[in-house]
Amino acid sequence: MQVLELIIIAGLAAIVLYQLYSVLGRRVGRQPEDQPAAEVAAAARAPKQPLEAPEEGVALTGLAAVRAQDPGFEVNRFLQGAKAAYEMTVRAFASGDRETLRRLLSPQVFASFDAAIAAREAEGRTESVEFLHQPRADLDRAEVLGDLARMTVRFLAEFRSRSTGPEGEAVDDRRTAELWTFERRLKSKDPNWTLVHVDAAEA
Repeated sequence: MQVLELIIIAGLAAIVLYQLYSVLGRRVGRQPEDQPAAEVAAAARAPKQPLEAPEEGVALTGLAAVRAQDPGFEVNRFLQGAKAAYEMTVRAFASGDRETLRRLLSPQVFASFDAAIAAREAEGRTESVEFLHQPRADLDRAEVLGDLARMTVRFLAEFRSRSTGPEGEAVDDRRTAELWTFERRLKSKDPNWTLVHVDAAEA
């Protein structure tokens, strides 16, 4: 009789343990290992969102400050747009397309590009570029002053430059690393960002 009771108790214990395992061991929602590596890395780099509204007098910085004024801002979408602007600017500079550059650059940056194009034209040179790989773009820093946002992006690119001049044709493969700073008024209805500064960066 005692043996039968022990068997029944053991059976009940096994059922209870199985039910606990089925509840506690179940994965709820999307797990970190289910996310693509890029999404995990982006989540690790992004600042944590405050659990409650900041106290009066506390200033938000970086991406938190951008999103406070533009809740729809998405880093990945911004970087895709920045990458497209980078390629467009490099090609326009090589071909001397001033109209395209004027739409993408601040007046100060455009003046520098225009002077370089004019010097090349005075020497009787032409140039074209071909990207060997899609450029890599990473957000370096984000700053906000009032409603003016500045986003600095680190670009790594490899491209082939073909130039012609009085001495003939030359082909040059280049690998560049640069920091481009884009600017935009967050309260403006214009969604476009303008290139306001370019710096060299370590490869």
